[in-house]
Amino acid sequence: MNADILHSILIGAGFLTVTGIVLAALLVLAEKKILNYGECKIDINAGEKEFTVDGGGALLFALAENGIYVPSACGGRGSCAYCKVKVLEGGGVIGPVEEPYLTPEDRQNNVRLSCQVKVRNDVKIEIPKELFLVRKFSGILEHKKPLTHDIVEVRIRLREPASIDFVAGQYVQLESPEYKGRESVMRAYSISSVPSDKEHIELNIRRVPDGICTTWVFDHLKEGDKVAFSGPYGDFQLQDTDAPIICIAGGSGMAPIWSILHDMIKKGIRRPATYFFGAREQRDLFYHEELQKLEKEHDWFRYVPSLSGEAEDSDWQGERGLITDTVKKYFPDAAQHEAYLCGSPGMIDACVTVLTDGKMPEDKIYYDKFA
Repeated sequence: MNADILHSILIGAGFLTVTGIVLAALLVLAEKKILNYGECKIDINAGEKEFTVDGGGALLFALAENGIYVPSACGGRGSCAYCKVKVLEGGGVIGPVEEPYLTPEDRQNNVRLSCQVKVRNDVKIEIPKELFLVRKFSGILEHKKPLTHDIVEVRIRLREPASIDFVAGQYVQLESPEYKGRESVMRAYSISSVPSDKEHIELNIRRVPDGICTTWVFDHLKEGDKVAFSGPYGDFQLQDTDAPIICIAGGSGMAPIWSILHDMIKKGIRRPATYFFGAREQRDLFYHEELQKLEKEHDWFRYVPSLSGEAEDSDWQGERGLITDTVKKYFPDAAQHEAYLCGSPGMIDACVTVLTDGKMPEDKIYYDKFA
């Protein structure tokens, strides 16, 4: 039984413990020593970049070792499906771990999970050109500010490199170190700060119960600590049109919308924009006063929060109910608009239905789903 098969069995059986991961890693190392695949060439985008690596390891890590950072939120375990690339030659057979994450279209287009493709011979792949611009950064945590009972704002001052170029709406992969027996992982968080501040990034991070990275952020990360991340990633951004805008977000989905709106203000973009923010209760609202202030200062901007679980006898004077119902109330006809959505997959799917029912073309709906 080779390392791939046993690794698949461990994952399929639910043994995503440190012991299971270490065992799988040791088996991969043993396989590399015993089978000795030798040097293998990786060809990216038909010769745009080429390098050789020692065969036997995962394509994801071989790329990272050579400065090509493909997004991955699960540390290479094959459970997030972020690390898809086109493997034109040398990818081998599709394994049981990646099989559930590949659509028929993926298979037709030779798309694979790079963390599950083993480099055992020369490999030819295609990746988006923007991944060549992704870099690894180190910085210092300047502040960690509570925004709600389960969301914090973190501000990171960059050290190496000392500045970053990104587009409002993009995200980074924050790396948590090993702590208290928990492995190092990478998790994706949208940048909430504006691109004009190149020396810092800000993130809105929501606590995930027992989440490895968020537990580190909330319970262990302190001001002055070193922080590592890679980026920027993603193509969620404001389109260059004159169409009026509908923004919809919930929870930490606020981050890219906050960045886009403030970038519009910085650049003097005055396209009519309505921002719907969905929450359960008043305690789940954040940047609330700031958004109300923006609405007063800019006649092109409207802010509409809606609470789905607020007590009936509370002092809340705003909209109540699911954010989809509120959007439908304000925009029964959205044919001339374009939309920017950020939040959970369920919320986004429901919002897409409401908007398309309101005659908005689906290709005018841009979104960033938080897994």
